[in-house]
Amino acid sequence: MTIKSTSRTAAVLASLLMPAMALSGGAFAQTPANPAPTSPAPAAPTQPKAQAAKPASRADRIEKHIADMHAQLHITPAQQAEWDQFAQVMRENASGMSDTMEKRRTGFGSMNAADNMESYAQIAEQHAQNMQKLATTFKVLYGSMSDEQKKNADMVFRSRGPVQGHARKQQ
Repeated sequence: MTIKSTSRTAAVLASLLMPAMALSGGAFAQTPANPAPTSPAPAAPTQPKAQAAKPASRADRIEKHIADMHAQLHITPAQQAEWDQFAQVMRENASGMSDTMEKRRTGFGSMNAADNMESYAQIAEQHAQNMQKLATTFKVLYGSMSDEQKKNADMVFRSRGPVQGHARKQQ
């Protein structure tokens, strides 16, 4: 694999993990580079804010992301076993990152600069390990896809754009 294709693969796989990480603490939050056009904003809610719907839990947001991706990739019943493994890695990665971010958050007030740097290094290391697990399971899923599904998957991940904060424009 070339350096260029490795970088592109890493960016694509990072786009898979980033929503889970954003849901687990926000330190790696990302906004889409090319957000999908939306319909006009709905009318303002008529109920008071106190009665507004409670935001979805992290687990609910992860499950929604997994379900949306399942639909976007047109996973077939024959691919369900590979998909289930991939989805489970996404869940485990999100849970583990959530725990790591919580540990950092609770200790942050008492960290000195060296502790802060070490804590961030642990997050980066866990992110790299999570991406490796995700890449491995995605490769199996991708290998089970038809040529048309692969073409669609390539388009889906390209449309997410590069992971913000990882590839900045030179000014």
